Amino acid sequence: MPGDRPTLPPVRLRSEAELARDALSAPLLARAVRLARWAGPQRPVAAGGVLTEPDLRAAAEHLGLGTDEDGPGYAAEAWQLAVDTGLIEVQEPAPAAEAAAADGDADEDGATGIATPGEELRLITEGSPRDVLDIWLGGFETVLADAAAPDLAEIVDQIGDDGEIDLDEIDWNPEEEAEFLDGVLGNLYLLTALDEEDAGRAVPLPALAAAMIVPEDMEEPTDDILEEISEAMVRLDDQFRMLEPTGLVEYQPVDEALIEEVDGEGRFPETAGSPLGSDPLGPDEDDVSRYGMVRLTPLGVFGVRNRMLDAGIDAPAVGDLADKGAEVLLDALPGHPETAARAEAEQWLARRTPDAAARELLAAARGDDTSAPLRRLACQQTLSLVGGAAEPALREVLDDRHLGGLARVWLAEHAMPDVPEPSEEMVFWLTVDTIAAQLAAEGDSAELRELVRGLVEQSGSFFDSAWRVDHPATAEVLEAMGRLHPDKKTAKEARKAAFKARSRA
Repeated sequence: MPGDRPTLPPVRLRSEAELARDALSAPLLARAVRLARWAGPQRPVAAGGVLTEPDLRAAAEHLGLGTDEDGPGYAAEAWQLAVDTGLIEVQEPAPAAEAAAADGDADEDGATGIATPGEELRLITEGSPRDVLDIWLGGFETVLADAAAPDLAEIVDQIGDDGEIDLDEIDWNPEEEAEFLDGVLGNLYLLTALDEEDAGRAVPLPALAAAMIVPEDMEEPTDDILEEISEAMVRLDDQFRMLEPTGLVEYQPVDEALIEEVDGEGRFPETAGSPLGSDPLGPDEDDVSRYGMVRLTPLGVFGVRNRMLDAGIDAPAVGDLADKGAEVLLDALPGHPETAARAEAEQWLARRTPDAAARELLAAARGDDTSAPLRRLACQQTLSLVGGAAEPALREVLDDRHLGGLARVWLAEHAMPDVPEPSEEMVFWLTVDTIAAQLAAEGDSAELRELVRGLVEQSGSFFDSAWRVDHPATAEVLEAMGRLHPDKKTAKEARKAAFKARSRA
């Protein structure tokens, strides 16, 4: 059911034009495009569409990798991506030709088919940014699938005398491996969404692995858990090395010296700076970079979000609410991180005139339901971004029981003249409403504790009047004040007031 789908905080995406430029500059796709052009008008290929040995060396030279010992490997990866994404189309030989090739009629280089530039190559230069991103997404999916597959050497080792692969001997569950990698990318995505200001900060590989493996209720990781984390780190190191050329992540690999030191039990060495000591989630900052550091790029955020949407996960982006009604906006903003909430509100306001926006927001903020205080808080925060042109709409609600106090605050903050003094009843109602909103948003926070102390200090007789306030949350707010106030006598007064409010209701 849609209502059961998990929901994530919104992320801020770059424009499709910016993301398309990022995709085209990613090493793997850039090389694939160059090879697709180099392949024209046609090029002989071996079985399976792979380049012949001479052409593979020529491809590496074309990419400027001729002197790199890994050059042919990089060229083969780029060629395969070009084939997988349709940048190159391969015409396999007909059955009769295959039989002839099997009988030795293939050319001396082993070529059996023809490769030509594909239709997708035209879209790289003539298509829209979305076309480019779709090509990149297709390539990213194939590389991600390869990253979750077992090492080729492990497969070769399990080929029996009969030529069959003994899958039972390969320690690999395709579904579990794919889920684990998706979970790691999901954690990176969540960290980016929750802490956008620090989105450029790389995450230590041990912390990522531990977050997936260490049970939440485990205070001290066991030796078995530490070994599992070490194994996951080695696996993730290989996977992120494969994914980095796609532009999905920026990755600083695990120090090769550490990998060589992994002991026979599959554990990284526990040196003084090892993140696999007593606290794998809080490694020593001086040495942690040796164990790998990774972060999602803006293109990576786009790619992971796309996978989440395909999986039925509600993964919103800032701007999704711009064309929605004010009631939808005000319901959503309290769950957004601060920077995302402000950006969402700004985009929503940009589509409306200040006066029309203010009227719509105020209308949506009314109500006595349990969510109403949070809506009014979100309304107040959004209205703070609106200029003086919204003044008429705010003056219209000065006598409104729900909105009169909020309107006076806005008018005063904007230095508007002739702001009428609120009645004592309105002041107390707004106070209860504000605390109710803070409780709903953050619970018993330190900020709310300070607010409670300040209110009581300003008015020694606060509780004598507060219990009479005609607000649905009065009793709940007074009970919270009793919990939060550090003075026992004052806390007792708050609880008595809460009892009176509940009896009055």
